[in-house]
Amino acid sequence: MIQVRPSKQMRGLGVVQNGAPVLAEPARAFDLPAEREAAEQVIEQLFSAMERIGQVHPFAKGMGIAAPQIAIGRAAAVVQPPDPGNPAIVLLNPRIADRSSDEDEQYEGCLSFFDVRGLVPRPLRITVETTTLEGQLVTTTYERGLARLVHHEIDHLDGLLYTARMRTGVAPIPVKEYRQTGRAWAYEH
Repeated sequence: MIQVRPSKQMRGLGVVQNGAPVLAEPARAFDLPAEREAAEQVIEQLFSAMERIGQVHPFAKGMGIAAPQIAIGRAAAVVQPPDPGNPAIVLLNPRIADRSSDEDEQYEGCLSFFDVRGLVPRPLRITVETTTLEGQLVTTTYERGLARLVHHEIDHLDGLLYTARMRTGVAPIPVKEYRQTGRAWAYEH
């Protein structure tokens, strides 16, 4: 049986892969509520992509996808928390307003860089400002794994892949060497 590279599988599901210019450019913010319809369409496309991907690949740590990953250069992302009982988080025009100085380093994967996993240091808590479809500013604080997922997606909207956050001298490892597939990130309580 021929093994399809994970990145090729993601490309087949409509996910733009590393090297595509849209991934390296800052996404354009929505003017809300004026562009509400456009924002709703992008959110719908993100949920549709998540559904396609979720049917092919399980994500024990939760998953997220940003509009540039489906070739849309707009500031929208969706994050599905690890617990499927929790609703998805919609991020429109997100901006990190505050971050804890406490960090940890965990392996991350990326739908646009799917053949490898990388050890990425991130803050344990971030406070994020987003805009609602009605144009209201909302501030939410995320912790631990959820902070990591949200931060990762905001990086996409800023034109960054997780490799930009990795410590100097630390390289991503091939996915076949990564042994934590199917397990949630571990945190001290």
